[in-house]
Amino acid sequence: MANKCILLCALALCCVRADHLMSNDALSDLNDMSKDITIECNNKEISVTIDTKSKSFTGIIYPKGLSKNSSCMAEFNYEKSPVVYKLPLRSCNTMSTYLNDGLVEYFNTIVLQPHRKLVTNQGKGFHIRCKYQTNDQLLTNVLNMSTTDEAAMIETAKMPTCTMKIFSGKTVKQDVAENVKIGDPLTMVISINSEDTFGLFITDCLVRDGLGWGDQRLIDQSGCSIEDDIMGQFQYSANKTTAVVNFQAHKFPYTTSVYYQCHVHLCLKANGGCANTPPNCSNRKRFRREDQTIEDESPATIEVYSGLYVNEGVDSGNPEQMDQVAREKIMDDPYNICISQRNFAISIAIAGLILMLLTVITALILLMRRHKKSVSSSGSSVYSGPYTNTAFSHTS
Repeated sequence: MANKCILLCALALCCVRADHLMSNDALSDLNDMSKDITIECNNKEISVTIDTKSKSFTGIIYPKGLSKNSSCMAEFNYEKSPVVYKLPLRSCNTMSTYLNDGLVEYFNTIVLQPHRKLVTNQGKGFHIRCKYQTNDQLLTNVLNMSTTDEAAMIETAKMPTCTMKIFSGKTVKQDVAENVKIGDPLTMVISINSEDTFGLFITDCLVRDGLGWGDQRLIDQSGCSIEDDIMGQFQYSANKTTAVVNFQAHKFPYTTSVYYQCHVHLCLKANGGCANTPPNCSNRKRFRREDQTIEDESPATIEVYSGLYVNEGVDSGNPEQMDQVAREKIMDDPYNICISQRNFAISIAIAGLILMLLTVITALILLMRRHKKSVSSSGSSVYSGPYTNTAFSHTS
């Protein structure tokens, strides 16, 4: 049985520098509450130490936009200075981006409020940034060879760097998607940099809300899509070092941040260990029986993840640009008439005025008719004098 190594993406990274994580504006606002802030970049979290001017601190610290979430908000009651707040790397609106120099930068914004229940103008915001670089690790794999003397061969190889990147659109672009809206086309790319020794196999993908409240499975343990309308099947490159899938942006109804994570199983090309790449999802029952040995045959399993912000359609982008796009789409339809909001309001006002005038005119016509009828009745010529029947009259 091969030795198995499960590595988290953050554990494969080593902190090289912690930038002092505040903008110049934030630094100028420290005179009211705090006098010094230090940052420690750890494997799974960023530790923020705030040295307040007073001997104790009463208030709350939370990531921007998550003041109502108890799992990300920390409450302090007469906490002795300095105050320590731990910001996780894989939740609570913490996002990451790959830099040109090969480093990975994690960033977030935290808010320091000097009150436990109220949000006041005395609160201060700080931009938190940590940079990490990958370590050069050696991966030792014990392979049981079917030889006459049943000898074991030990191979040592350099651990490949594995990344997950999400791009806007249906093609791989230079810029990674950071802030999109629901329904936008996205492309997820998972790749390793070792082309000769290792290949990859993707399983167990899911999307999380980053708050610990909910998640949704996307790819099962066999590497097959669970719901094609949410995320389809990964497409593997010929050298089996890159997997790509297209999908549309989605989110949880109560938060704008989403986090994707997948298990990347490394396979050795030289020993036929990449036979299951790509997976055979047409016959899942048979494949799952074969999949029982994937964990044992894989030299290592790396957990990769990435996050981004997904907004509602009306919240993302420039509203004027959105109106312009909607207007252009409507103008293309010959059966639609495009009217601006100003002209529409004027039209409604004019229509209301015309309706009011018609109502007044109708009322006046009815009154005039009633008055004419009453005058005609008072001037009638009906004879009311004595009646003489000439049939019984006689002369003497």
